[in-house]
Amino acid sequence: MSNAGKGPRLWKKPAQAGRQAHWVVKDGSKRIATGCVAKSFEHRPPKEAEEFLANYIALKHAPERKLRDVDLIPIADVLAIYHADRRDGFEEEVQQRRFDSSINRLNDFFGLYMLGEMQESLTRKFVKKRGNQGGARRDLENLRAAINHHADQNLHHAVIKVKLPPKGAPRDRWLDRSEAARLLWACWRHREVQTIHRGRHKGEKVQTTKYTLRHLARFILIGLYTGTRAAAIAAASPRREHGRAFVDLNAGIFYRLKIGKRATNKRQPPAPLPPRLLAHMRRWERKKIIANCFVEWHGQPVKSVKNAFARAVNVANLDLTDGNVTPHTLRHTAATWLMQRGADPWEAAGFLGMSVKVLIDTYGHHHPDYMRGAAFAITQKSRVESAAKVGTPSVRKAS
Repeated sequence: MSNAGKGPRLWKKPAQAGRQAHWVVKDGSKRIATGCVAKSFEHRPPKEAEEFLANYIALKHAPERKLRDVDLIPIADVLAIYHADRRDGFEEEVQQRRFDSSINRLNDFFGLYMLGEMQESLTRKFVKKRGNQGGARRDLENLRAAINHHADQNLHHAVIKVKLPPKGAPRDRWLDRSEAARLLWACWRHREVQTIHRGRHKGEKVQTTKYTLRHLARFILIGLYTGTRAAAIAAASPRREHGRAFVDLNAGIFYRLKIGKRATNKRQPPAPLPPRLLAHMRRWERKKIIANCFVEWHGQPVKSVKNAFARAVNVANLDLTDGNVTPHTLRHTAATWLMQRGADPWEAAGFLGMSVKVLIDTYGHHHPDYMRGAAFAITQKSRVESAAKVGTPSVRKAS
């Protein structure tokens, strides 16, 4: 196997001779400035630097799109073709950034290997270098998809398999009713804290009159009562507009798939809104608490609530010993509550936008009827008595 070097990658060049630290592209002995200043606390490159790297790779290396032997195809070519064909399919900026970062990591490690050199030992080395088995698995899933895409384009005919590390244990952290109430109250009551910089009270921290997490309370209510994914909640609007998920406040239906977006394997079917949530959403719109979307910050739709949600969890002092509480925890919570209340699995799965199998396998044990019949039957006396007890004649031997 060849001793592959690193492909083009981003590097944080330290400050020197009065010049600020900045991000550059390292490509062999070359150093190409991205124009992005690096902050002292910054460990990951900014979006602009990653876009610069992606464009640099695309311009430098335009792979041939013709059938070749796998021993003559650099994996860098495979990744570049997949990146060019797939990236525009992501409508969310955060998804594009994650995709760019994943492709860049794969290119750094696998770029100079030939496709025919793909072996399990190579993927094991990647997992070890990545240091995070879950993250490595997601990256390798992209590599597998890139190789399959290359084959689908009839650019190679050999069967190349990518060995993935085993999946981690599923996250089943959910909130009970009291925890959900604490989280909502934390969002509603939390006020911004500022430090006094002048005068005799300099250095003291005081609360302002700004309630900085109330927009998150709306997000949490929608997540708890519908089990909708975070991106669809952030895009939810009472107006039918392209690129937004439409909430019909008259009919009480939440059309979770963004208008103009094609359906994917992340099921987002329309769902009726629970009466209590619908009343809240109608009030928010009627009293002009919102402008265009149900989750807004300073009148603008939010792109992500990840940081605000982490802050709210900290303010609410939620116990983290059972696993981190994230926006996706709201979906786990909705599924768990439905099962605990004895909802029909077929209806619950349709409401949440998941298969019945996934619902039963992951949340079914919360249902009040889960294996109750077996638990009851195992302690009951047999209803069929033995032949000896009832005097049943034995079978005569053949004469």
